[in-house]
Amino acid sequence: MKKIGIISDTHTIFDPCVEKFLADVDEIWHAGDFGNIETADKIAAFKPLIGVRGNADGGDTRIVYPESQVFQCEGVSVVMTHIGGYQGRYSPEAFHLIKRHKPKLFITGHSHILKVHFDRSNDLLFINPGACGISGQHTVRTAIRFVVDGVHMRDLEVGEWPK
Repeated sequence: MKKIGIISDTHTIFDPCVEKFLADVDEIWHAGDFGNIETADKIAAFKPLIGVRGNADGGDTRIVYPESQVFQCEGVSVVMTHIGGYQGRYSPEAFHLIKRHKPKLFITGHSHILKVHFDRSNDLLFINPGACGISGQHTVRTAIRFVVDGVHMRDLEVGEWPK
């Protein structure tokens, strides 16, 4: 069993309210737009980190973090990318990753809009954690935490903070 925190679009902000929400997780998964390598390093020093680069990431962040990640957590196959779209409107790259790897969990960022739903046509759970940074059009900062227990994903919680 692993407790996972999912964040995205930090845009250089990883502050105490987000740290407190993620204090009990075993790993953090970041769906892109760290803002800079220092923010990625700060998160990685706090908890083990799996991340992807976003369209606003440059320099060292682009060198260290790939465009997408395909991995296993417990018995759950995961695909994570920054610009993924959503069910019925996946980006071409995301659609290719989904069809190729057939994940049970697909994670994307970019939109700054929190969205969690089950995609029946691809038999996967879709998660976009929204944005936990302060840059962008969103009005509420968000993050997600949940439990992966074998092949089961459960106990999903959303953290919200004013921008």
